[in-house]
Amino acid sequence: MLFDIHIHSNISPCSSLKLDDIINKAKKTGLDGICITDHESMEAKTLICEGMQKNGLYVIIGMEYSTPDGDFLIFGINNNIPLNLTAEKLLIWVKKAKGAAIAAHPFRKVRPVKEYTIKSKLCNIVESINGRNTSIENSRINIWRKKYNFTECGGSDAHTLQEIGKVKTRFFTDIRSSEDLVYALNNGLCRPEEK
Repeated sequence: MLFDIHIHSNISPCSSLKLDDIINKAKKTGLDGICITDHESMEAKTLICEGMQKNGLYVIIGMEYSTPDGDFLIFGINNNIPLNLTAEKLLIWVKKAKGAAIAAHPFRKVRPVKEYTIKSKLCNIVESINGRNTSIENSRINIWRKKYNFTECGGSDAHTLQEIGKVKTRFFTDIRSSEDLVYALNNGLCRPEEK
């Protein structure tokens, strides 16, 4: 299954995308599913039901959580994540909650993910291709590939309709729910793909 696991709706202050428009565009691009990952918010859960939509697209709600040591895509947990956690505390919290955390755009100039989170195995999933990164920023993942073993995925980081599906993740198992997504991510059943 093909998912774009990093999309921002108008719940994020940086995006004007409406949920209905995202769902319609994603289906037209040939995706099987999407993840809405608004900044510091899972408010989308109050506006849309997770799972299969009327057009057959699967929708899963996560969030992008910012820390001083990088940004992380968080899945499989409820809305009550404490705010202002350090990366270490956030990643420990997500593991205890049996969720999944992805190091988002790890080599971006602004708020790159600190290497200790990967080295110490606090985070074992990395967004190795991000649709808004430069090719140089994305290629720097090779530094970590030489040193560490981790699961790789990709996402568009879409803020516009044209960006949806530009980068995606292929899953080697069915993804119909948040639980399916967390299982696949935590067990390395995926790989990133570009258009």
